[in-house]
Amino acid sequence: MPKTHSPIFYDDPMKMTLGERVRAATAALMQITGESQADLATALGISQTQISRRQSGNAAWSLNDCEALAAHYGIDVLDLLAGPTQACDTLDPGRRRTPHPAPDRTTRTARTPAPAQGTPR
Repeated sequence: MPKTHSPIFYDDPMKMTLGERVRAATAALMQITGESQADLATALGISQTQISRRQSGNAAWSLNDCEALAAHYGIDVLDLLAGPTQACDTLDPGRRRTPHPAPDRTTRTARTPAPAQGTPR
């Protein structure tokens, strides 16, 4: 039976392949730092297309790539290879993006017009 591509995130990282752990860790690090594929590509000196191919599993992250990723995020390469939880846990808190507060749902926005004057609500 041919192997199918599984979702990146699993409950048990030990059941993930090494490639899946690197992709999951990279995605998690990009998420927690607020970086886009284009941002990461610029930092690593490769194209956004190359990042996309690696993250989709169409191309593999090489050991040299993993070293560059770990250095970019300021973590040990073994923490990157361990998966998303370990990689994010060892990321310097200063690298994490500031979470945005939840939107106030009671405030009218430009897309929510006020009721017309003189019409019943």
